[in-house]
Amino acid sequence: MQFKDYYEIIGVQRDANQQEIKRAYKKLARKYHPDVSKETDAELKFKELGEAYEVLKDPEKRIAYDQFGANYKSGQDFNPPPNWDEGFEFNGASHSASFSDFFESLFGQQFNSAYEGANRQQAHGEDHHAKIFIDIDDAFNGATRSISLQAPTVNSQGQVVTSTRTLNVNIPKGVKQGQLIRLAGQGTAGLSNGKPGDLYLEVNFKTHDFYRVEGKDIYLDLPVAPWEAVLGTTVKTPTPDGKVNLKIPAGAVSGHKMRLKGRGIPAKIPGDLYVIINLVLPPADNQKAEDFYRKMEKELNFEPRAALKV
Repeated sequence: MQFKDYYEIIGVQRDANQQEIKRAYKKLARKYHPDVSKETDAELKFKELGEAYEVLKDPEKRIAYDQFGANYKSGQDFNPPPNWDEGFEFNGASHSASFSDFFESLFGQQFNSAYEGANRQQAHGEDHHAKIFIDIDDAFNGATRSISLQAPTVNSQGQVVTSTRTLNVNIPKGVKQGQLIRLAGQGTAGLSNGKPGDLYLEVNFKTHDFYRVEGKDIYLDLPVAPWEAVLGTTVKTPTPDGKVNLKIPAGAVSGHKMRLKGRGIPAKIPGDLYVIINLVLPPADNQKAEDFYRKMEKELNFEPRAALKV
């Protein structure tokens, strides 16, 4: 996937105000409109313009896009950095046009109607949404976390700037990946004494050094020495809820999955913890170790590719 420089497409500088962006877009839209343009690539140009304007006209999308700054050039290979949109606060508006993979990777699902609240009367304020990232431990114990959210505003010069607010959020025990926490009244203020919108926080787990979460289940790759796998043993194994003594059966192979029932994310029916055996070989980083491997080669009569019949 290639990075798109929306400022370059519309032909403005990165510090252009909203009116300058609007004027530049309208000028080029007239030039490349397929109904009137004689340019051979008018339809493609017009579509690119529409996508660029969809982002830059919207202070929320623009402020999120701007964090990539000059680090990426148009046409450069691009994948969104992990957790790139953490802490950005957006309203519930969605887009309906079909845009590029680049646009969808940044402004797809998180900008769509999954975050919109129930239908509201016109005077009611808009709902907002944001992603937050928590530790796995928070799901096991519950926690109160202070989070900072960035929301865009347009100043009197038409420049998009960010304002930051800090909220104390109660993380409930047993919260799951993708679950929404609703903070009533923390969205946009209502009109004419209408009720304010709500703020929905999408919960995500921070990358952990050795756990990974899938739904309510947790996975752990457990390093095991060859002799432990061949002979069997009991090893101390970490879990988010404390260490356990785990019995490794004799003859275990790499990839063998062991289930610890109920040791996943807490719930009425809790998830499970799956321990995956990861066979780790000692390095031959000295002469003694290298000689030992050569002795094994000669004495064990082991053919690892016998099943391939090659």
